[in-house]
Amino acid sequence: MCAHKKKKRFVIAIKYIGEKDYRYLAASDLTWRYPDIIDAFTLRWLVEVFIQDHKTNEGWGNLTKQPDEDGSYRSLTLSLLVDHCLLLHPDQVASINNKLHARTVGSLCDTVKVDCILSFVEQIIHSDDPESHFKQISVFLKEHFVKANDSQKHMNLNSWGNYQSAPSLKYKAFC
Repeated sequence: MCAHKKKKRFVIAIKYIGEKDYRYLAASDLTWRYPDIIDAFTLRWLVEVFIQDHKTNEGWGNLTKQPDEDGSYRSLTLSLLVDHCLLLHPDQVASINNKLHARTVGSLCDTVKVDCILSFVEQIIHSDDPESHFKQISVFLKEHFVKANDSQKHMNLNSWGNYQSAPSLKYKAFC
């Protein structure tokens, strides 16, 4: 076989309903059928969902508070523990028992957040004095969580100075 023989490739153009532009897939194994190449490509979406899920929900994104190698170990350990715990979430158990796709960590975290909010509202509604209970919890939350305007990184506690033209530089306005 010739060393500089060009390798043949399939190039498939796909445009899904509602999309404006085509997507192009290239495959080098000429033994695959077109539908198989397209199906295999769609599995790539599962990888993208996994990566996004980890970046967003498990400390791998740009806002990670513990960077470098030690931070990676801590984040990975914590994320694996969270993933393990979420395997026992009722929605995940139901999906697995019914032979459905497993839920992503992100979707389960969102479900837990919504459940917490609903539980919180239910607790207020069923209390003896809902208005008083709500006020009490509101005060607690406002006292114990950082307010947005107390952020040091946004420099909102610093003086902005007096930004106006300097008399000694007014001559530059005429240049």
